[in-house]
Amino acid sequence: MIHYQLAEKLHEIANPAWMDLLQRASEAVLVKTNAPAGAEATLVLTDDEALRSLNLAYLGIDAPTDVLAFPSGEPDPETGNLYLGDVILSIERAAAQAQEGGHAIEAELQLLTVHGMLHLCGFDHAEAQDKQQMWEVQRQILRSLGCPIEGPSLEAEG
Repeated sequence: MIHYQLAEKLHEIANPAWMDLLQRASEAVLVKTNAPAGAEATLVLTDDEALRSLNLAYLGIDAPTDVLAFPSGEPDPETGNLYLGDVILSIERAAAQAQEGGHAIEAELQLLTVHGMLHLCGFDHAEAQDKQQMWEVQRQILRSLGCPIEGPSLEAEG
């Protein structure tokens, strides 16, 4: 089960259809990674300032970012289900990146959701081999969703 939180100040610009799209993206990751039945996560849609603050607090980087993932891997005390963790997305950053990339914000939000959820499921891209594996799984999931973008290419990322 995916829980959603939308920052109060973003209620005016958020499209209700995004939740269904992001639910499908989250569930596709859980299926592709063989997450345990009943696994839970929280997806928070917020703004650049919130991501900047979290980026500074947890990574020492005083700048906004598009997505942060905070894996848990602990059982939820109320349900006993595995709690994978939290994915925090900046709608502002997603909108800017979508405009730069020439695609819809919905596609960018799908990409960021899949990317963040993959981090909760144990994927990382710090090492070249891990990056290649994560990017390939990310591409497969986005294609299965009919998403018109697939994320950064390995060539572009170096």
